[in-house]
Amino acid sequence: QAQVVESGGGLVQPGTSLTLSCAASGFTLNFYGIGWFRQAPGKEREWVSCISSSDGSTHYADSVKGRFTISRDNAKNTVYLQMNSLKPEDTAVYYCNGRGVWGQGTLVTVSS
Repeated sequence: QAQVVESGGGLVQPGTSLTLSCAASGFTLNFYGIGWFRQAPGKEREWVSCISSSDGSTHYADSVKGRFTISRDNAKNTVYLQMNSLKPEDTAVYYCNGRGVWGQGTLVTVSS
């Protein structure tokens, strides 16, 4: 059964960094494009970033471009989201999606 599990969220101060992980089981991540999404309280889920299966190209929402970096470790079957210079508006539950499968999300809270 295909599953993804997000981890790495937490409470951090503005300006600091955090790395989220998306670990897959039941399928091979690098065969599929993987996306990170987030949902802030009271808002709709929005796309944050994705990495292509074909050439590993990466794409980012304007709101995180230059601050977030998506990467993939094929040996660990895991995709990461490195988040730098975090802002309070980055506070959300972060989800990854691969092969149409959603994880349970991991909460990131950016607050002083």
